[in-house]
Amino acid sequence: MSLRIALEPLLAGIDLSSVGDTDDAPEAVLYDRFRAMDGDALEAAFREAWPRISQGLTIQVGDRRLEPEIVALEIPAPGDLELPRYSILTVMAELPPGDEGVQMGIAPGWGTFIPRQTGGGDDAYEGFLAGGELTPPLPRTEVLTEGAGTVFLRYIGAGFEHIVPLGLDHILFVLGLYFFATTAGPLLWQVTAFTLAHTLTLALAATGVVAVPASVVEPLIAATIVYVGVENTLGFGSIRGRTLLVFCFGLLHGLGFASVLGDYGIASGRFAAALVGFNIGVEIGQLAVIGMALALTGWFLSRSWYRRVIAIPASLAIAAIGAYWVVERTLL
Repeated sequence: MSLRIALEPLLAGIDLSSVGDTDDAPEAVLYDRFRAMDGDALEAAFREAWPRISQGLTIQVGDRRLEPEIVALEIPAPGDLELPRYSILTVMAELPPGDEGVQMGIAPGWGTFIPRQTGGGDDAYEGFLAGGELTPPLPRTEVLTEGAGTVFLRYIGAGFEHIVPLGLDHILFVLGLYFFATTAGPLLWQVTAFTLAHTLTLALAATGVVAVPASVVEPLIAATIVYVGVENTLGFGSIRGRTLLVFCFGLLHGLGFASVLGDYGIASGRFAAALVGFNIGVEIGQLAVIGMALALTGWFLSRSWYRRVIAIPASLAIAAIGAYWVVERTLL
């Protein structure tokens, strides 16, 4: 099995399920030290730590866990230290007699696992698993295949998860739209505009027609959160102008969604099903956020004090968080 993997977080012991940026991890200094090593030094450190690290890689047949061994390790030069460095780790494990299928997975703290069986074309199994989850039993003598419907449903879940619970920036933006509106009409227009816009750029960016670096997109997304929070507070926007602006902001958010979808490395024959499913999952996630907000504050929308007591303080908090992200994503 060959894995495209960042070795440095594993060496530093970072819990990738709880941090989105290695700079935020308590082990950041140790991570940076490994990240600056050349290939030979990093390989030596990794092989020394392999007895510990290998426990996070699960390969099992039935209830029997197999011990993986390193076959080869390809580590590129350090390059840009601000970006993760992906190495190719090839491991093997001796299978027990019989034809029972093999399951694989990674430890919860390792992040996301995207296994793919080779040699089966576009219909070959391709998983998207959280740490701690296992693949279905993969047959030894043939390739596990799955239909487009299965891929479609799986990426609905991935899109939903990117909003709830992983997409805090998108959650705050949607809440900013919610606190602007006191009736369903304006909210419906804004959500529709946002949906159309991010659908467009998600499709364009995920297919490679448009490419904008995350270092540009992410601060701008944070800036959109600041704007909606401030506009909600000062009340200077019209419904028509706000809807047009939300459409423009949605174009940026679509680029952010595409960067996540691109990380999955979807097989070309499954791309349409995955793209549509992911977008539907995103929409369900957004509706879930609005539904939760309505459940908490919907009873008070018609109150004269709603804007002063609930909408404005919530919008100020949204703007403050967005402002912090702008600084963090540009300067820190």
